[in-house]
Amino acid sequence: MENQIRARRKALGLSQEELARRCGVSRQTVNAIENNKYDPTLALAFHLAKELETTVDALFTFVVE
Repeated sequence: MENQIRARRKALGLSQEELARRCGVSRQTVNAIENNKYDPTLALAFHLAKELETTVDALFTFVVE
């Protein structure tokens, strides 16, 4: 799965730390998700989308390998 979290976060002027705080996770979690090393839970995906002012569908793209 690929995501647009880093691009959306930067467009909104948010740091990884701030996004993590708003979503109730660690900065390391946000970093791992941005680098496609961790797939968030559905609840976290919705929370990220809300904080990044977008939809889950726009934020995440399923990639067949």
